[in-house]
Amino acid sequence: MSLGRPVPSGLAVALFAGALVPAALAVASPAFGWLALAVDVAVLLLCAVDFLRAPHAHDIDARREVEPILSSGVDNTVRWELRSRTDRPVRGELRDEPPLDVESHGHRQPFTLEPKDATRLTYRVHPPSRGDARFGDVNLRLMGPLGLCSRQVRLPAGQDVKVYPDLRALSREALTLARASEAVSARTLLRKSVEGREFESLREYRPGDDYRHIDWKSSARHGHTLVRTWQPERNQPVLLLLDCGRHMAGRVQGRRKLDHAVDAALRLARVSLDAGDVVGVLAFASDVRTFLPPRKGAEHLRLITESLYRAEAGLEESDYGRAFDFAFARQTRRALVVLFTDLVDPDASSALLTRTLALRPRHLPVVASLLDEDLEAAATDVPGDATSAYARQAASRMESEYRRTATTLRDAGALVVRAPARGFGAAALNVYLDVKARGRL
Repeated sequence: MSLGRPVPSGLAVALFAGALVPAALAVASPAFGWLALAVDVAVLLLCAVDFLRAPHAHDIDARREVEPILSSGVDNTVRWELRSRTDRPVRGELRDEPPLDVESHGHRQPFTLEPKDATRLTYRVHPPSRGDARFGDVNLRLMGPLGLCSRQVRLPAGQDVKVYPDLRALSREALTLARASEAVSARTLLRKSVEGREFESLREYRPGDDYRHIDWKSSARHGHTLVRTWQPERNQPVLLLLDCGRHMAGRVQGRRKLDHAVDAALRLARVSLDAGDVVGVLAFASDVRTFLPPRKGAEHLRLITESLYRAEAGLEESDYGRAFDFAFARQTRRALVVLFTDLVDPDASSALLTRTLALRPRHLPVVASLLDEDLEAAATDVPGDATSAYARQAASRMESEYRRTATTLRDAGALVVRAPARGFGAAALNVYLDVKARGRL
C-alpha cells in the first residue's frame, strides 16, 4: 500500500513564514541568514519525522454506508464508519467523493479516534435528477503527533448507486397530502359528487340519503331501510404518456421539467394501482423509448419505476403522432390518458391538439404541464429597460399561446392541468381522484 503524500499543516506553514523575519534581517547581519536557514531545516526535519510517525492507511478501517437507491430532488444520507486499529489516538480529516453533478453537504469532515475506537460521520447528498451515479474513493488526511504534517492517503471505495424519483412521495400519505392541498371549493365539490358507480355494500338509511339508492328488496327482507353504497370502479385503464423531447429539458426550480413529470407520473401510478386500476406507461420523444402495457399490482409499480429512472429529455422534437399510434394500437378499452408535456411552444401545441382531440370521445385525455413561475412573472412585470420590455413581450406571447391551447382542449372535452413544480404531482393526482369520484370513465 502507498505511504501516502505528505501535507504540511497550518502550524508548519506558520513556522516557515516566521523564518522569513530573520531572513529579511540578513541584510543587516549574515548571522540572521544562518538563523533563518536553521529554522527552515529544523521545521523541515520535524515535518519529516511527523510524517513518518503519522498513522498509515492500514491503521484505519473506513466503510461507507449508503442506500443502493437514492431519491432525486431530496436529501439522502451518507454515513462513514471509521474504526481505529492502532493503540494511538488518530486525528484527521475525511473527504469523500460524491457523484458528479450532485450537491453535497458535509462530505469533508474532521474526526478524532481514540485507540481501538470507532466513530461515525454523516453527510447529505442532493441528486437533482434521476439516473446512474457513482461514489468515488475516499481521501483520508491523517495528522502526525506533532501536528506539523499529515499523511494523505486514498482508499478504494468506488460504489455505484441508482437515483430514482422521490420514492417517499409514493406512500399512501402522499394521497392525503394531495387531497388536503386542494382548494376549499374543490374539496366541497368532491364531497358532494358521486362516490362511484360500482356497488360496494349495504348500510342503514340515514337522513339526507338519496332515495334512489334505497334497496327496497333488501329493506323488506331485513325489516328496516337499507341503502346501497358505491365505490369508484376498479380495473379501469390509466395510460401515462411522458414527453421526453426538448420541451421537457428546461429547468424549473433547479430541476428538469421531465424530473417533475416523472415524479408526478409515479405518484399517479401508485395511487391508481392502489385503487385497483391497471396502469400503462409510454415514454417518447421522436420515437417510442419505453412502453409498459397496462397491468396491476405492486410488482408492476416496481417495473414502472425501473423503466423511468433513466428517462432523459433529448434535444429533439417529440412525435406525438407516432407515440399515440403506438399506444392506441394496443389499447382498445376506454382509458384515462394522462399526457405529461409542455404547452408553451405554439408549433408543438398545434400537433398535440390534433392528436389529443382525436382521442375524444373514446378516451378521456388529460394534458398536464408545469407552470413556470419565472415565465409567468416575466409576462406581468413592469419593464425597466428595452431588454426587459422584449422579455415581457416574449413571455406574454407564450402565455397567450398556452391559454389558447388550453381553452381549445377544454372546449373539446379534454382536461388540462397546469401547476407549479411544488404542487404538480398533487394537481395531477386530484384530477384522477375527481374523474374516479364522478365516474367519468
